[in-house]
Amino acid sequence: IVKMRNHTPATEFLLMGIPHTQGLEHALFVFFLAFYLLTLVGNLLILLATLTSSNLHTPMYFFLGNLSVLDIFFPSVSSPKMMLYLLGQSQTISYQGCACQLFFYHFLGCTECFLYTVMAYDRFAAICHPLRYTAIMNPRVCAILTLRTWMGSSVHASVLTFLVFKLPYYGLKEVGNFFCDIPVVLPLACADTSLAHRVSFTNVGVVALLCFLLVLTSYTCIVISILRISSSEGRHRAFSTCSAHLTSVLLFYGPVVLIYLRPASSPWLDSVAQVLNNIVAPSLNPLIYSLRNKDVKLALRKALIHGVHT
Repeated sequence: IVKMRNHTPATEFLLMGIPHTQGLEHALFVFFLAFYLLTLVGNLLILLATLTSSNLHTPMYFFLGNLSVLDIFFPSVSSPKMMLYLLGQSQTISYQGCACQLFFYHFLGCTECFLYTVMAYDRFAAICHPLRYTAIMNPRVCAILTLRTWMGSSVHASVLTFLVFKLPYYGLKEVGNFFCDIPVVLPLACADTSLAHRVSFTNVGVVALLCFLLVLTSYTCIVISILRISSSEGRHRAFSTCSAHLTSVLLFYGPVVLIYLRPASSPWLDSVAQVLNNIVAPSLNPLIYSLRNKDVKLALRKALIHGVHT
């Protein structure tokens, strides 16, 4: 019977959760729920502000609205299933569900990666070419750039998902994390994974590295341009418009480097990095973009007051 089971194509996977957290299910549930609700509320408020305030109908806030949409969906890939498991529900996830988690995680993650690059280019155009900014970042260009980020990410995620799930899986496989991703699913395949491993990790690494280098190039030009500003007030204003985006970029790339670009793998460290990437970072973006941004705070205040009166 065991032998037959081991040669039966897998129809589901077993999510093992975060390593070394046995007995902490209730505390983890509260942690996941709190950050998930904070993410939903915070990003919905940012989206509300950008949609209702005419002052925020600019390229920078158009991209920020897109980022809020991504940050709403990104933790939704893994958090609901994890919270159900922490409440005592089944730890199993269907084969199709596992494939969907992997696809949407990389689709949304790659879109966010591309979007941060586009946002860096937007700040570069605004600070280094202020007189031509409205011509460079006109509505048509913004729409095309956004559409290409979503389409490019869809292709990227489709290739990765195909590479991982074209391999055979037999029996009930244990996924050593709280959701399905390449580092924990690929080793479970019952075939040679060397090609899929090389292509998938090169794909993820090249995309992340290329986007990071483009962001770095944009900010190098921005810093050089800001240092040429004669007034200290002007320099401070220019730096303040970039600080929120730069903080978000660092929060995004930190966990990505830990997960995909380390030579040695550690299941516990990978899980912690995934929690930071999936759960914590999306909840912090609304705070980062609103606390130091007077326009967003004013738009939020007006939207909330209007909502109360209506």
